[in-house]
Amino acid sequence: MVTYETWDEVQKPTFPIDNNEKGALHVLSWAYTHYGDDLLYACSFGIEGIVLIDLISQVKDDAHIVFLDTHLHFPETYETIERVKRAYPRLRIHLQTPSLSLAEQEKQFGAELWKRDPNKCCELRKIVPLREAMIGKKAWISGLRREQSPTRQHVEFINRDKKFQNIKVCPLIYWTWKDVWRYVHRHNLTYNPLHDRGYPSIGCAPCTAPAYTEEDLRSGRWAGLGKTECGLHES
Repeated sequence: MVTYETWDEVQKPTFPIDNNEKGALHVLSWAYTHYGDDLLYACSFGIEGIVLIDLISQVKDDAHIVFLDTHLHFPETYETIERVKRAYPRLRIHLQTPSLSLAEQEKQFGAELWKRDPNKCCELRKIVPLREAMIGKKAWISGLRREQSPTRQHVEFINRDKKFQNIKVCPLIYWTWKDVWRYVHRHNLTYNPLHDRGYPSIGCAPCTAPAYTEEDLRSGRWAGLGKTECGLHES
């Protein structure tokens, strides 16, 4: 089995890049066959997440999906999750919350930590909760695409994730922004309406603004703070 511990000892799978899903269904079929319930999808319920949920449902309709609920998300994001739950009733969608409430975080670290130290805020409200959600899991799925940003250009289908000491599966690495939207419209999938208001990448409300450039779809995240990642995908 391909695990974090056996990474250097076992042969990694290769996948055909078909014209429709660009390898995504092949990757997901392998991953769920290989890991079963030891595979977790950490979903932000952005547009890539909507595509992946639909693809995953075709492979394992009762897959385990976790949303990192920081308690700082847009109302539209929570509404999207509820619509997805109704559309895919067998999926096991869990909202993973931080151990600290916002009030407790403010008492310990001061008000609006995301403005003063966004890395610490992301650690408390996203990284630690995901680490807790992955206890006992051998691999997790992410919707990373190479086109998204310069920091994601070298992502592979199967990755050794040093951050969480796990295997990270990324089925959408060859998908373009147009591919994602074509799939959504072709299958009439529900999605977060903020995408139609200039938000290509949607995270916590205080740290998300409309994108400034189509060349960098994550340019609206943590604007002015010199930060482009929450830390989940950094070594």
